[in-house]
Amino acid sequence: MNASANTRRLVVTIDGPAGAGKSTTARALAAQLGYIYLDTGALYRAVAWKANTTGIDCSNPVALKDLLQHMDLHVTLEDHTTRTIVGSQDVTPFLRAPDVTRVASTVAAMPEVREWLLPIQQQFGQAGGIVAEGRDMGTRVFPNAEVKFFLNADLNTRTSRRYQEHRQAGHDGNQEDIRHQIHDRDTRDQSRNIAPLVPATDALVIDSSPMTVDEVVATMMESITARL
Repeated sequence: MNASANTRRLVVTIDGPAGAGKSTTARALAAQLGYIYLDTGALYRAVAWKANTTGIDCSNPVALKDLLQHMDLHVTLEDHTTRTIVGSQDVTPFLRAPDVTRVASTVAAMPEVREWLLPIQQQFGQAGGIVAEGRDMGTRVFPNAEVKFFLNADLNTRTSRRYQEHRQAGHDGNQEDIRHQIHDRDTRDQSRNIAPLVPATDALVIDSSPMTVDEVVATMMESITARL
């Protein structure tokens, strides 16, 4: 089913922890619907990338605030997918590098960063027809989204998936290190004061541990079709 010709174009949100399969699922779902795919985590990673390349301490809110005041960040659309641009450089290929991943959750926990990125994210939902994935899409960025999902998986499954992603991207790392990184990321995301990682009260929670991507997308399409 491709809903691109449908007169009603929804805002669909997918939240969840690292390694749950949000990005892969969101891309597949957006393609099936003919919607825009918005990877909001890439925006936080872009700030982390900029901080790393300029030597900014990501745990220093004053330094980060100054960085944001001089940072030109925007996104472009390419085949219904967003590309992340800093200045005139497309930084999308660099955002999954381990050094960026290590500091991304620290950046994401900073209120200054979350406030700065909020309107950038929200502008994409104004016309509908979007699948937005992240950690607070259904709770804070798009609280009025018509369809919300919270995608989860057990820690072992998420570790294995992230390890395979690293190998395919040519990055070093072992599963035990990745497991600790994901566990630490979960703790930071769930305990931060602003927009902690929790399912929206009206979200459909899906445990993707035993499921393929196609099965997850099919489950989501059942909910979406009922709203179209």
